[in-house]
Amino acid sequence: MSDNNSCSGNCASCGSDCITNGEGGATVTLNLDDGATVECAVLTIYEAAGREYIALLPLNENGENETGEVYLYRFTEENGEPTLENIEDDEEYEAASDGFDQWLDDQEYNDLVYYDEDAEGNN
Repeated sequence: MSDNNSCSGNCASCGSDCITNGEGGATVTLNLDDGATVECAVLTIYEAAGREYIALLPLNENGENETGEVYLYRFTEENGEPTLENIEDDEEYEAASDGFDQWLDDQEYNDLVYYDEDAEGNN
């Protein structure tokens, strides 16, 4: 993957490479080494092991993810410009993956808490 891919998850800061998908979420186009491009939804930017990472969900031409695959990249900003970098080290990838898993767990917990609060309010 190319190191020139960038997105902060906020379309106001991404510039022309960032668009909003139908559900209002940010997307970014990745330029692959083989010349292909992949449109991805930005799931989250999160911290793990003292670094920031971004989780991207690759989308097909219909704006859907068919495989459940998620791409993880190191996320940095230099001079106000967001940049995605490949994670080359297995240990770093493991830390990034664990951080993403924790984010998913937090999302499920938050959904349960909000569901319980809504259920209590409807009784």
